[in-house]
Amino acid sequence: MSKETYDTLIVGAGAAGMMCAIEAGRRGRRVLVVDHARAPGEKIRISGGGRCNFTNLGTGPANFLGENPRFATSALKRFSQHDFIKRVDQAGIAWHEKTLGQLFCDDSAKQIIRMLTDAMAEAGVELRTGTGVASVARAGDGFAAVLSDGTAVTARSLVLASGGRSIPKMGATGWAYDTARAFGLRVTETRPALVPLTFETGLLETLLPLAGVAVDVVVRNNPEPASNTPGANPASSSAERGRPNVMASSSAKRDRPTFKEAMLFTHRGLSGPAILQISSYWREGEAITLSMAPGVDVLARLKAAREENGGKAAVHTALGHIVPRRLAESLCERGQVAGKLAEVGGKALMRLDAAVNAWTVKPVGSEGYRTAEVTLGGVATDQLDQQTMAAKTVPGLYVIGEAVDITGWLGGYNFQWAWSSGWAAGQVC
Repeated sequence: MSKETYDTLIVGAGAAGMMCAIEAGRRGRRVLVVDHARAPGEKIRISGGGRCNFTNLGTGPANFLGENPRFATSALKRFSQHDFIKRVDQAGIAWHEKTLGQLFCDDSAKQIIRMLTDAMAEAGVELRTGTGVASVARAGDGFAAVLSDGTAVTARSLVLASGGRSIPKMGATGWAYDTARAFGLRVTETRPALVPLTFETGLLETLLPLAGVAVDVVVRNNPEPASNTPGANPASSSAERGRPNVMASSSAKRDRPTFKEAMLFTHRGLSGPAILQISSYWREGEAITLSMAPGVDVLARLKAAREENGGKAAVHTALGHIVPRRLAESLCERGQVAGKLAEVGGKALMRLDAAVNAWTVKPVGSEGYRTAEVTLGGVATDQLDQQTMAAKTVPGLYVIGEAVDITGWLGGYNFQWAWSSGWAAGQVC
């Protein structure tokens, strides 16, 4: 068995691990990065449709979840989104801003990976892919590990940067959590986050004709009892109008957050940015409430249409000018509102108004880690130093990125946490 000695062993060649390696290498540390994947940065490669949503201009502690989201403040301030943008610019990578401050590469996510691997090479970092860790334990003042190829490695510092359980087909496991527990660190409950939500069979069958329909919505988590019938909720849709967009407001209650983004009906339930966002807050047994024409007084619009041309227009036609046609037809059919507007009473129009802007529905589950973009939960922040990401009770042990109980919203926030936490650990490990 060959034996090798390093200053720092980093397990995981993702965004956080590579950033940490760059910083430690630049400090003159002898660094080894191992990853059981065949190539570094696999999540970077597939993110953002292959263009990598590498950060968000509005990144701040309010964009994160966890037992203590404020834990992220130090790292995010010391290495901010603007600091990472400077590195992207210095690497000559063209980028553009999409909605809500999201930044993407103009060309390919592979440019970000190349920027990181080039920087690691320049810093003298050794990278081994296709190599896992068979075992690791405390050894004196450092750590002793045996790699999957049989190599024995000793290092003064050990960095857990292997991420969470999301997207297991790419090799994601709970290794970081298991290893943290083995060293005595507390790990919070983990669950899929930024994931599509699914419906029970009966409801799903009635909504299948809507698969592929996209609509801009306002969605909030609603722990109150729900009806699965659009329009059956007695709440007035006017209660949803003007509701603050949590993307721009940190004052929204954590147990009833609100997101205003696109939603997509699928063959399994609901997806799209708005649903992925709310999924991080949703729990089994809870409902979500959707406004599918946010800011629109549907009742007033339908009444006005009824006054035009003697109310000769069909109800679903008039509603189709407010929401997508297929959605309008479905809402009218399920609400049993048919015929011409002149033939429809005010109560029926009110039902449609509520069906559009106060649809409360209870998902039965999510699509799980298979499609989840991130893992919610992880190594508890009270176990770590917020300045250095070091374990308080295990000298030389560091936990960064998705392995920590810090989870960001959709839109580049999780990558920024990876850059920031990796940078912070890289200053000292």
